[in-house]
Amino acid sequence: MRALKTEAVLKTIANHPKCLVAAAASGSLSFNFYAASCPTVEFIVVNTVRSASSSDPTIPGKLLRLVFHDCFVEGCDASVLLQGNGTEQSDPANKSLGGFAVINSAKRLLEIFCPETVSCADILALAARDAVAITGGPMIQIPTGRRDGRESLVANVRPNIVDTSFTMDDMIKIFSSKGLSLEDLVTLSGAHTIGAAHCSAFSDRFQEDSHGKLKLIDSFLDTSYARELMSMCPAGASPSITVNNDPETSSAFDNQYYRNLLAHKGLFQSDSVLLEDERTREQVKDFANDEGRFFESWRQSFLKLTSIGVKTGEDGEIRRFCSEING
Repeated sequence: MRALKTEAVLKTIANHPKCLVAAAASGSLSFNFYAASCPTVEFIVVNTVRSASSSDPTIPGKLLRLVFHDCFVEGCDASVLLQGNGTEQSDPANKSLGGFAVINSAKRLLEIFCPETVSCADILALAARDAVAITGGPMIQIPTGRRDGRESLVANVRPNIVDTSFTMDDMIKIFSSKGLSLEDLVTLSGAHTIGAAHCSAFSDRFQEDSHGKLKLIDSFLDTSYARELMSMCPAGASPSITVNNDPETSSAFDNQYYRNLLAHKGLFQSDSVLLEDERTREQVKDFANDEGRFFESWRQSFLKLTSIGVKTGEDGEIRRFCSEING
């Protein structure tokens, strides 16, 4: 009965007018990879994501951020999930990552129904895909068949991820090295339409004065929005405080992010430069005015993102536990 209920839920999602289907697989991945070995894999993953998100609405944003931090470092091989000294999780940029429990929960279920069959890399890619769909974004069919990496090094993190203070040229360099275009950069930045950030992620837009008060030093940021941010994140604020990436519709995957940019309410410097730079300004305006166009572009760019540097065939392994390599 549970499997039938899950299938019905997915059919409902798939028939939603916002749903989109990817046209082609990438590399040696396949849309039907688990058709015989674990046909319920996507049902199990989406149910796990839904259940976790119903009790913690921050989960979708965390899963989406997690897949970015995985795929940009060593490719989409679940290396970010490995625990231990000197792993990717040791980098300060990854200390605030979340959503690990959701991936581990799905893995435990899959090890019961399909032991040693489904990779943690595929679970993460599917979970991030589902996180977008359940918050109102497009439902995308993505290929599977990724294998898990056996290496996770903290030294590989910093040269491969985008920092919130990056310039446009900095971001282009990173994205280009991953085979992603300028259009992909603008599109995938739309992930900031959900999720939250710690105060330190945008502190470079303010400066503390001699009285211990913050003042705005970034003229591109809307002053009223800046006051809201300074109120939520005053000087000396607790490192645990978080602020929604999107101040308007924080729990919905929509095109509000781009509308925020037009209103000079991009939370990060790396957001604001998308409007400041003439190379990306028109695309920002297009997405702000046409959610359907953003969703169509997201379909293509997310497929490319989750295909970066994948390990297939004899490469890597299928981990029994996502937090550690086998043997």
